Amino acid sequence: MTGDDLRAKILELTRQYYAAQWPKGAFVPGQTAVPYAGRVFDAEEVVNLVDSSLDFWLTTGRFAAQFEKEFATFLKARYAMLCNSGSSANLLAVTALTSAKLGEKRLVPGDEVVTVAAGFPTTVNPILQNNLVPVFLDVEMGTYNIDVNQLEAAVSKRTRAIMVAHTLGNPFNLAAVMEFAKRHDLFVVEDNCDALGARYNGQLTGGFGNLSTYSFYPAHHITMGEGGAVVTNDRTLKTVVESFRDWGRDCWCDPGKDNTCGKRFGWQLGDLPPGYDHKFIYSHIGYNLKLTDMQAAVGVAQLGKLPEFIEARRRNWQFLYDGLKEFEEFLLLPQATANSQPSWFGFIMTVQPTAPFGRRDIVTYLERRKIATRQLFAGNLTRHPAYVGANYRQVGELPNTDRIMRDTFWVGVYPGLDEARLEFMLSTLREFLSTGGKVAGEAKTGGAGDAVGASSSAGCH
Repeated sequence: MTGDDLRAKILELTRQYYAAQWPKGAFVPGQTAVPYAGRVFDAEEVVNLVDSSLDFWLTTGRFAAQFEKEFATFLKARYAMLCNSGSSANLLAVTALTSAKLGEKRLVPGDEVVTVAAGFPTTVNPILQNNLVPVFLDVEMGTYNIDVNQLEAAVSKRTRAIMVAHTLGNPFNLAAVMEFAKRHDLFVVEDNCDALGARYNGQLTGGFGNLSTYSFYPAHHITMGEGGAVVTNDRTLKTVVESFRDWGRDCWCDPGKDNTCGKRFGWQLGDLPPGYDHKFIYSHIGYNLKLTDMQAAVGVAQLGKLPEFIEARRRNWQFLYDGLKEFEEFLLLPQATANSQPSWFGFIMTVQPTAPFGRRDIVTYLERRKIATRQLFAGNLTRHPAYVGANYRQVGELPNTDRIMRDTFWVGVYPGLDEARLEFMLSTLREFLSTGGKVAGEAKTGGAGDAVGASSSAGCH
């Protein structure tokens, strides 16, 4: 048999292996886990993964090139650059704005970046890691997005950029943010890791700012296991992001390629001698944040499922919303931002101040029935030990951010939740709420304001 014959046989056996290895199991309420998120895949992902491994091209390759092209097409963007995680994507996006190639617009140490403290740490960490200063604004309750009414109060002579996430798939007020950015000549980075497929005024989020970022961790809309991407329409930013991702090199050849520029030995940059090999000229102090082609191979198969995944998330979110609407005296239910069509990452709720139970009570009730819950990531980043002594500024006391830290939680809406699991989740919530939490039969923690720490969702980026 030829190599092609053997490959075809291996891939057919891989399909059979998938069917045998991952049969659909029965759901037993209260015993079978109801995750907040997870990988949803079929034989195509496994076949692609094996197909890539048979190439034994262990770095970025043909599947990565295919994914970048198709992902950019889906987003109606010019450039998509893969990397090894959504957190790395955030690091690359912010670091790109410090490049000398941007001239006088580049961000320099001490410049300020407007953001929020209610979110995932790696939206903010790259600001600090680049010796920039995060300026924290409060968020709105219900949408859990940046309070745009505070934007002007955040401005100083050092304000140079704004970087915020579309919280749990719900777009922030892009009209207000983009108008503010234009008026003050600011860069905008959209952390779109939790919001792939969301729309604002009919346009996909991620296409408004100078740069946007994506995560392909298993919790997200599509997965590569690990993986992320930076997207832009700006050619200079594209080149800079790739440079920081690929060791800081000035060369833009794909791995395994030479002389794409046509003058590999014809450059003279820095204080190097004329004709120094362009493949080993470095224009940035960079990293190696590439991903493997095997990860990208999984992503290619996932990308074909993305529209149905987005629709399933919206459908599941609506099912929970409709079923919980009558309990708004106890729970503040999520609200879509005006003029938006979210691509929901989760169903978020906040225990009302007058509720006869606290967050810990309802979360414990759900978790004991194997229904996974998560808080809104860090809750309030400024309360965490990592940020004690960090150089940041905040506007006001961030009361809503603190309330989220104390009283907010969310449950899953991901496509792996079938009707039986959703029905069980809803019936369990309704059972608890219909008795004001008394059904728990346990000592209460003292109302909505119980001092529960803000535990983070495991590895969402």
